[in-house]
Amino acid sequence: METSTLIRKVHMDCPLCDKTHEVEERKRFATITLKGDKVTYEERFYFCANANDEENEFETGSMTNENLLNARNAYRVKHGLLTSDEIVAIRESYGLSQVDLARLLGWGEATISRYESKAIQDEAYDTMLRLIKDNPLQALEFLKKNADKFPGRKRFEVRSKIVEKLDAYGKEYLTRQAFEGEYASFEEPSDSNGFVLLDIDKLEAAISYMAEKVSNLFKVKLMKMLWYADALSYKENGVAITGLVYRHNEMGALPIGHYSLMNLEKLNVHEEVSINYDSMLHIYPSKGMDYSVLSDKDKSILDAVIRKFKNYKAQEIVDYMHEEKAYQGTNPGEIIPFSMAREIRTF
Repeated sequence: METSTLIRKVHMDCPLCDKTHEVEERKRFATITLKGDKVTYEERFYFCANANDEENEFETGSMTNENLLNARNAYRVKHGLLTSDEIVAIRESYGLSQVDLARLLGWGEATISRYESKAIQDEAYDTMLRLIKDNPLQALEFLKKNADKFPGRKRFEVRSKIVEKLDAYGKEYLTRQAFEGEYASFEEPSDSNGFVLLDIDKLEAAISYMAEKVSNLFKVKLMKMLWYADALSYKENGVAITGLVYRHNEMGALPIGHYSLMNLEKLNVHEEVSINYDSMLHIYPSKGMDYSVLSDKDKSILDAVIRKFKNYKAQEIVDYMHEEKAYQGTNPGEIIPFSMAREIRTF
């Protein structure tokens, strides 16, 4: 028998020995074949010490359903499909019933119910769910396409819930869309992005992380520190941190989409006026920022960049970068390839 772990003891009417006594609720890893593929999942069962060795385990109906769902979700994870919990979360994020979401996507009314409890969706259906997962605008498009599946009043209610989700995303969602749009030409890892695709969550966390330790973090200085962080990461680890693509600019390296970048909702950016009445963007730490998206290696790189440039003024870090071979070896407007970042000066 496979190794199992005791969860708890439960006093119940045991169907194996026909006595009322304490049985052990246990769990273990089991293997099952689904769609011709073996998957390992966690299953729960009851163990009766009074029964003979050949028949000392049993499951309730709810346990069986839960175990089968765990097995199906293990298959989904293995094949890169949304789990049943993730499908429920998508539906609930829109405040829709199972029938409403199925109609919205143009499916049979019982389809979502089956995917949340029994059946495993195929890739085409999975792709449609992913399209609306973080994109209320796409959900509105589906509603237009499948409007005839809803009575007038219900169509209005569903549209209102989608609009509520869009409003909840607000500036962050729309700005992310604009920012990601500027990186549409960089959808593959390459020398231009440090062999990392744009990761906005990690970018926001990296900026807030630096702002916590650098009090005079303004836009010009931030742009250079981001390049140095990505360049140093590439030099030491073979990949950048953020996935930003940088161009040769008069003021040093400047990431593509820097205007949209500064408008990301999770960043704490304040427009301030200097003593010369110039408008400057001051970056502060973001309250509640999730730094778990940064690996220990990422934080080590960021700390090195912070130690180096913490007390630099904007023009000082610009002048420092002008001496880098990666800058001198590219022309104005050209993308600065990360392969040239291997030659940045030692920190």
